[in-house]
Amino acid sequence: MSSLWTPGGEHPVEPSPGDPSSEDLSPEDRELAEDLAREMAAVQEQLAAAPAAMVVANHVMGFYELAAIHLSQQPSNLLEAAVAIDAMAGVVEKLPGRLGEAESTLRDALHQIRMAYVGVEQANRATEADDAGDTTGDESEDGGEG
Repeated sequence: MSSLWTPGGEHPVEPSPGDPSSEDLSPEDRELAEDLAREMAAVQEQLAAAPAAMVVANHVMGFYELAAIHLSQQPSNLLEAAVAIDAMAGVVEKLPGRLGEAESTLRDALHQIRMAYVGVEQANRATEADDAGDTTGDESEDGGEG
């Protein structure tokens, strides 16, 4: 029987009656499933052998890349970028001295992406102000002609 971990503790989980078993698979599918299981085990071994600080740093850079993607969209998605930046900050700022050799790079990257966010936000505000000014100007001209 499997179990599921939750903040409230371990809970037993009964397998669903409709879950396929290895006997239900064709020989080709069974071989594919076994190959995938071996590959997953190898990846888990590699992760276990790597220093946690290195794995965490890699994921933090993923947050950086995610934020950059959202900032570079047209139009930019500031709300989604902010989530990624806040996640990055949460790790970098809460683990000082524990992120290994990458820590200074991560701090610099966090600073850069925050600055990029501010730049995009200011550019968006300027564009919105220009658009609002154009609309207001058009309305006053139309009103004067009517």
